Amino acid sequence: MRALAAEASKLASSPTVWIAAVVGVLVPSVIAAITSSSTLGAITSGTETTAGIDTGYQELAFGVVGVIILGVVAISSEYFTESAESGGGRQITTSLTAVPSRLRFLFAKMSAVAITSALLAIVAAAATMGAVQIVLGEHAPALGADDVPRLAGVVCYWVYTALLAFGITVLTRHGVIPLAVLIANTSVVTVTYLLTRITPLANYLPDMAGVRMFIRNLADNTVEISPLVGGLVMTAWVAALLVIAAIAFTRRDA
Repeated sequence: MRALAAEASKLASSPTVWIAAVVGVLVPSVIAAITSSSTLGAITSGTETTAGIDTGYQELAFGVVGVIILGVVAISSEYFTESAESGGGRQITTSLTAVPSRLRFLFAKMSAVAITSALLAIVAAAATMGAVQIVLGEHAPALGADDVPRLAGVVCYWVYTALLAFGITVLTRHGVIPLAVLIANTSVVTVTYLLTRITPLANYLPDMAGVRMFIRNLADNTVEISPLVGGLVMTAWVAALLVIAAIAFTRRDA
């Protein structure tokens, strides 16, 4: 618990993590407000009759940029070289001195990332769905019991995405490459989505499978994957990556 508390304290004291939190909440809620305003205009003009079933949820899929930054910074910051005044060392040396067990250190850091990502996802989901309800008013999709598992899927997706970013950064020991690649893949037309146009197997890549936990209608997608299967597939990807990352972290020099 002490190791977990220490890692949580590191995250809380990092300005970049707070920026990531703001981005994670603002990106989906602002996009949801804009798209809902456009939908409301279409409804009032008679072009559309109701908002889509995935209103709000699609925007939450883009909001993971916040937890991507969180997952990357959580471990890449350990490898930053300190200033000469501070000794010119790296945080990882101090961290492993305080927690000699590398697996315990890595597990504590992963747990801190997962818990923070889950909390951020809950706040972002509340802000995004609130924005949809405020903008669309009576035309907003009604939130009911069916939305509980979908919102739980959003939280799982955000946590898993953060852990994917974390695991990749453990392997690279540098934040630039995973940050650039993963954020680019959260754009409007993702690389993995384009791959599904080439082979149906791309639907089982972690992000494409994971979004099935909460998005019901994927455009131009003929491969049916249930929310449960999508969640299990993403779980398998995350577990495999974290095991590989843990093995690499314990066997190589800090």
